[in-house]
Amino acid sequence: MSAEVEYRCFVGGLAWATDDEALQRAFSPYGDILESKIINDRETGRSRGFGFVTFGNEKAMRDAIEAATVDTVTAVVRGILPGVVAAVKEVAGGVK
Repeated sequence: MSAEVEYRCFVGGLAWATDDEALQRAFSPYGDILESKIINDRETGRSRGFGFVTFGNEKAMRDAIEAATVDTVTAVVRGILPGVVAAVKEVAGGVK
């Protein structure tokens, strides 16, 4: 039985105005994006200030963790891989 590995990053500390498309645009320079998803509050529909980006391969994910610049507040990007300690990097900047 083989589990498929996903190359998914948690991205936190995002501006509330960030949407799925802005998140995808911010990370697409690093490689193929399979999915970008901002997590919204169930009751208000407003962003909770974090989301996830799923990359097509490990190199793209690692490059994004190393160099990512997103939104106007400090963000935290964590790589999530089974059996691997998550890499953490604080980033700041802006999505134009």
